[in-house]
Amino acid sequence: MNFYQTALEGIPKLLDCCDGRVMDYFQKKNYTDSFQRMYQEHLATFDAVEKGYEEAKDKEQFLTDMADALSAYAAEQLEECKRKNKKEQLQMDLNLTMAVFVLPMVLEFHGECSKPFSEEIIASWKRRFPKSNLNAAPYTSIEEGFHKTWCYITTAVCRTFGKPDDCYELTLLRDYRDTYLAESPGGEELISTYYDVAPSIVKHIDQQPDSAKIYRDIWDEWLSPCISMIESDQKEECREHYIDMVHTLQARYFRQ
Repeated sequence: MNFYQTALEGIPKLLDCCDGRVMDYFQKKNYTDSFQRMYQEHLATFDAVEKGYEEAKDKEQFLTDMADALSAYAAEQLEECKRKNKKEQLQMDLNLTMAVFVLPMVLEFHGECSKPFSEEIIASWKRRFPKSNLNAAPYTSIEEGFHKTWCYITTAVCRTFGKPDDCYELTLLRDYRDTYLAESPGGEELISTYYDVAPSIVKHIDQQPDSAKIYRDIWDEWLSPCISMIESDQKEECREHYIDMVHTLQARYFRQ
């Protein structure tokens, strides 16, 4: 069997796993089942990559060929988009598909080449799309992230104040996320979008020399009022205030 050709033909199809509906699948209620289904559907491709890697005389070149096939297919899809706004949206969808499905599936195989292959995919993607900043996270850490999202920034603030992970403020906001926000119209999509930008916001705030002051200002301007709103059963007002915080911090600190 020609494992090289089988893998080369299967790899680009990984990007079609979401059928253009990545945000539908990347939700707390759908992610686990969607990921496992997609992984099983593409298991033969991962097996071919692993066996092709084992047989390859030049293993590094083999992985480069596979990774380039993936990024080239993405570039072809983008080239077909003539309208700028549609192209930008497709780029975002492709990046998200890579981050939460393709790369985690590569790592989930746990083969000899899984880790170096994920690294080569990221390198190829970066060469093709210089503004991208993909990272390879395993499925388990992403799935666990659904239990922590909406609290990245609050966690960073509380950490600065020396508060534990189970402090009153974090517990209140997590309960708000799970019992109100996730069940409200557009709530799951809002949480997913926040999950995508919040880690980068926190990372770049942490790099600022006055990060402690920035977190104090975030507490005073947004988090403390949000907590008061939740306590007063002003849940929709809290939602709008928190969205304003994320948008403001995204403009200041988010980097692709």
